[in-house]
Parts: sequence; C-alpha cells; structure tokens
Amino acid sequence: MHHHHDDPSCIEDSLADLALLDMLTAPDPPTLSAAGLVQSPNSKKQQAYKRRDADLDPLLLAAAASYGHVTRNHYAHDFFPAVGDPRAEGAYDWTKWQPQDSSARQERRPRLKYVSRQAPRSQRKNQQGKENGSATSGAEPLRCADNLPLSSSPKSSPSNAGTASSSSAVAAPGLLPPSAELEVKCMARTRVPTPHGPIFLHLYHNNRDNKEHLAIVVDPAQLEEEAPSLAPHIRSRSLDAVWSDNETEMDRITRGAYVGRLSHKSQKPSRPVEQRADPPTMDTIPSPLVRIHSECFTGETIGSMRCDCGEQLDEAIRQISQPITIPSPSDPSQSITIPGRGAVIYLRQEGRGIGLLSKIRAYNLQDLGHDTVTANLMLGHKADERGYAIAGAILRDLGLDEGVRLLTNNPDKMQALEQEGIRVVERVPMVPRSWQRRQHHKLGEMVGIHVHDDDERERGVTMIGTGEVYGEDLDKYLRTKVLRMGHMLPLLADETES
Repeated sequence: MHHHHDDPSCIEDSLADLALLDMLTAPDPPTLSAAGLVQSPNSKKQQAYKRRDADLDPLLLAAAASYGHVTRNHYAHDFFPAVGDPRAEGAYDWTKWQPQDSSARQERRPRLKYVSRQAPRSQRKNQQGKENGSATSGAEPLRCADNLPLSSSPKSSPSNAGTASSSSAVAAPGLLPPSAELEVKCMARTRVPTPHGPIFLHLYHNNRDNKEHLAIVVDPAQLEEEAPSLAPHIRSRSLDAVWSDNETEMDRITRGAYVGRLSHKSQKPSRPVEQRADPPTMDTIPSPLVRIHSECFTGETIGSMRCDCGEQLDEAIRQISQPITIPSPSDPSQSITIPGRGAVIYLRQEGRGIGLLSKIRAYNLQDLGHDTVTANLMLGHKADERGYAIAGAILRDLGLDEGVRLLTNNPDKMQALEQEGIRVVERVPMVPRSWQRRQHHKLGEMVGIHVHDDDERERGVTMIGTGEVYGEDLDKYLRTKVLRMGHMLPLLADETES
C-alpha cells in the first residue's frame, strides 16, 4: 500500500505550512534559516515561501490602480455588470479600456445632495399667516384640495388683484383662473356600479373653499352609445372642455372626458359642448330629478339613527334610478320606458355646516334634553349654516339649470337654488320610510320598530341600505325640523296629539 507521507512534495508542502504558521505566530519575523526550510539537493539557492492563494487577476490590478479602493466584489458587480459573461448585455469591452490620470479623477462631478425646499415652520407661518386659517377669499386663485399640492403662484392682494386676473391666461391647466365670481371645475369623472344601477361620480374643485364636492349623476343612457338618445346626456361642461392646447386623448380619457362605456376595446374621448349637437329634450320626458345632499358621516357611514341622512341618500339614488314611462315618439298611443336620469349634488358641509366636531358636541347637548336647533345655538352656531351657491354652480355645469324636479322637504333649499338661477319646476317630498310605513297602518297596530333582514340591507348604498331609520331620537329630530325649521313634512297623527 502506498503511503502519501513518503511523497517528497507532500512533505515539502507540510513543512511550508509549518514555516508559514511560525511566521504568523512568532513575535518577530523569522529568517529563512530559522524557519528550517528544506533546500533542494540540486540547488544551493534558498527556497521562498510558496503562495497558498490564486494568482492575482491583472485586470483587478488595473481596476484598482484606476479607481482607488476597489475590492474584488466591487470590481465584479458594481463597476462592470455581467463582466463574467462577455456576451451579456452591459458587459465591458476591455479592448477600449484606457487608464485615467489623477487630474481627471479630481475633476469628477461631486455627488448631488438632497436639499429640502420647504422653509422652516416659523418662516412659513410669517409668509402664509395662520396655517389652519379660513379658506381663500373670492379674489384669490383657486386652491387645490388638501391632498393635492398647492399652486406656486403668490397670494393675491387687493393691490395686485388686477395683475392676478390678467395672468390667468397662463394658469396651470388644472386650476381655475382667479376671479371674484364663484367658479367650479369638474376635475374627474368615473363610472361606479351601485345596487341601484350605474352612476357617474364627478369630483369638483372651486375657488371658494378647498373642499372636494361631488355630483352623483344617474344617466345610464350614456353607456348605450349606439342607442338613439331621447334627451341630452347629463355631462359636465368644464370636464369636456379643452384644458390645454397640448393635451392628448389619453389625458382626456384619464380624467373621465369620454363617451360610451370605457373599456380596453372602447376609448372614445368626448368633445366640448360647443362641438357637439345634443338632441332636444322631448316635452313628454319629465325634468331630471335632483337632490341636494349635505355630507353626514354619522348617518351614512356608521348608520346613526339620530337623523335620516343615510336613508335619504340611498332613497334619492333609488328614486332617480327608477325607469321613466313616456309616450312613444312614433306612436303616442303606445308607451315606452327610458332609464331614469338626474343627479345628487353631494356637498361637504357636515352637520348643517357646523362641522363634525361641533356636531358631536351637539349630540351630547341633545342627550341632555335640547333639540338639534337649540344645541347648535348653544355652541355659537346658527341653526343652519349651509350654503347652496356651489350646488347651483355644479348644476349649471351639468346643464341642469333650465328645469329640475327637486327632491326635498326644505323650502329654504328651493329658494336658494332659485336665487342661483336654477329653475325648480316641481318639489318631490322626502318622507322617511318608517313614517311611510306607519302611515299605512292604524294607530296601535305598529309600535314603530322594524326588524331588518340581511337582503334588505345589501341592496342599499349606505350603512342603512334600503332599511328604515327609526326610533325616538329620529322622531324628535324630524319633529324639530318641521316645527322649528319649517320643513314641509306632515307630522304623524300620534306625534301631533302628544
């Protein structure tokens, strides 16, 4: 059996390893004689330590000389991607490599550093005034919503108001020019399927406040582009307008300025109102049904039964979506059915304009025995601080100013819209569902409590769904609106006798 220990090369490697170990661990570097290295019998020349690592790559030495501190990992991965495979994309052609002198390395551009463009808070307060102050005045440029960047143009003052107006021609395409008059602009539109059918949700900006008001347009006939239209579609004029000379068709489609049903097979941008011919409205088609609705987080989102706001929003969309039966244009003796049409103008004025914070505090005062009007007054607010100027401007933008049927019980709302130039041809009452049901029964048979099933809830668009808002808190709230705010809602017989 062959023993590898007798191999001279093996003995030589072992001795070399021992000598290298002694050199690394000794306090002083050993000499060749002290290391006890074995000399070759055929040569008097002393043997050096044998290298135990691989030979250095000459390309690595060249890269190290050119780039300073370079490790093998940097060389292989950072400087030259895919250098191990010359066929790969990005591999370096070493035939074109030239060393750089030290002066060229010193002239390299410095690395860019991030510098904040936001001034300190103390400076911003001095420049802008109170950070959470009131909304911009009518003479200031339109401010974007809170979740959008503000315009970089300086604030206008009475002294430079004329200058600001003259520069409106160069304003950004998404912003309204500064004006003392109320202006609204539809910034986006999209189709939203609901339990009551498809709707078109429009988002508006204005130059009076920084809130994003909405318009829920019910006009499913717009989805049937090939079908003949018996009435003009309810469309936003500001959305369909040309915003800039260099806007593309995709810009228009992305913001919602399209016709028909948008899909991967159908992308047809709309045309401005001046360039399209809308069909005239037939006399037999009733005016669009419109509801002016104010935001109510508690009633719409968490199903509060202190008010009927959530029920009213669902009921408004349901009634507007109902099909309309009209005489046939070709044969008046026959009747045809067309889709319902109208809009809900959704204003961001929580708690009759006092805000959610004051509204929650008012609820506590109501639990102490005060009604909704007295609670507002005790907090320093008016009984109703809502405004309807923005709603009127949105209706004009949608082309609904020539005649609408208004779904409301509030006479002040009708008067406010008429002052804004909106022609109200009919008032459609909004009777609470629980009151409608109780009016159809004799007193004593029903106690006003209704158990809702699951299917009934799922069909609605709010927390309440198509169910009913009921209870003592609701009855007290509605009674106050009738007796103290003049709402045109008949009280139930048992309420008037109590």
